[in-house]
Amino acid sequence: MAQVLEFRLPDLGEGLTEAEIVRWLVQVGDVVAVDQPVVEVETAKAMVEVPCPYGGVITARFGEEGTELPVGAPLLTVAVGAPAEPGEESSGNVLVGYGTTAAPARRRRVRPAQPAAQPANGAPREAEPVGGEMPVSTARRPASAPGRTHRVAAPEHHDGPVPVISPLVRRLARENGVDLRQLAGSGPDGLILRADVEGALRAMTARPEALAAPADMAAVSGPVTSAPSAAVRTTAPTGGTRIPLKGVRGAVADKLSRSRREIPDATCWVDADATELLRARAAMNAAGGTKISLLALLARICTAALARYPELNSTVDMDAREIVRLDDVHLGFAAQTERGLVVPVVRDAHTRDAESLTAEFARLTEAARAATLTPGELTGGTFTLNNYGVFGVDGSTPIINHPEAAMLGVGRIVPRPWVHEGELAVRQVVQLSLTFDHRVCDGGTAGGFLRYVADCVEQPAVLLRTL
Repeated sequence: MAQVLEFRLPDLGEGLTEAEIVRWLVQVGDVVAVDQPVVEVETAKAMVEVPCPYGGVITARFGEEGTELPVGAPLLTVAVGAPAEPGEESSGNVLVGYGTTAAPARRRRVRPAQPAAQPANGAPREAEPVGGEMPVSTARRPASAPGRTHRVAAPEHHDGPVPVISPLVRRLARENGVDLRQLAGSGPDGLILRADVEGALRAMTARPEALAAPADMAAVSGPVTSAPSAAVRTTAPTGGTRIPLKGVRGAVADKLSRSRREIPDATCWVDADATELLRARAAMNAAGGTKISLLALLARICTAALARYPELNSTVDMDAREIVRLDDVHLGFAAQTERGLVVPVVRDAHTRDAESLTAEFARLTEAARAATLTPGELTGGTFTLNNYGVFGVDGSTPIINHPEAAMLGVGRIVPRPWVHEGELAVRQVVQLSLTFDHRVCDGGTAGGFLRYVADCVEQPAVLLRTL
């Protein structure tokens, strides 16, 4: 006699509380092996294949493609010990890494042990080169990241037994004056989903008198939803196209808003003659072996500058009122993809040479374009390098990748008139900009960092002398 087991959406780690079903990898009636991937989901950080810890026959699936489910919601049921799969048991694994190394799937159609359940309600979601105008990490730094860790504030809780898992749902409700205790959740066991809050907001927009603006509305940024806030206008617009702030785009919006709210940033910039840096790279590549990328040389300069100015490789713990200076440099870089802007992280960048940096940049960029970056490869950065010059622009004022303390922006390198050795000449000039958290240092430190970077760009031998 088969035993029907329920497999729920597991905790995907990194503070994630919900995911969207992108693609089912199995059908009702399929036979699956232990740890076989059964569904592909998208979080705010990455695409993840979720393996099932049970082996047997799929008897039901919960949620159509495009449905957003909270952690803990049912994904599917499996008949374990059915005649088609004798002896299959649970592997004990809930999620194998952030993908799977399971053996190739064995799929076979058989009659399901029981009728398929109806899909659970949920809110549907819409699902070149290195660079980007406003790069952000789609996720918080994990507490277990290599190097010195930092403290984070304990998660907030609502008063009363409100069935809410997601902190994003709580914040969305709080910032728009929605009383969660008045909502009936559409999720499993009455769980309140983001769709429930958004539905309440739409109802409030239709009846503006029902919406009471929160007392601290002036102190927070706009709501993280496309629904208008009645505190700003009382009638919905009749035209235009609404694009949900979800998935990667929603994570970007949250990250940028938080950075602007919490970080008192300042920006300084300088033009630098990059002619000698380009010549040095050409000479290195002419010698044979691995071709060194310009981004790798800039990254090498950044890590050397951070060794001299460690204040910029830090984060701020406002709860403890402490600046946490980090020992290791995990260098993020902006990568534009079809899914949006992501910031992969090169671990221990300060220990890598130019060849190693080139290889890691290439690997992570390819993974970003293929949407195979893991959450671990998108979190834990301590400093970000943003090469927006690939978009053909000269300068920008980058928004800091919260909770980091600084970001270096690099514009395009173009021939310009320049005074070189007392004479006017055409040189290859680049604009460098540094946005920094003014809480961790003052302008003297930031200016010293940027000037050192510019000196290394203009005279690469400066870098060799300081190593």
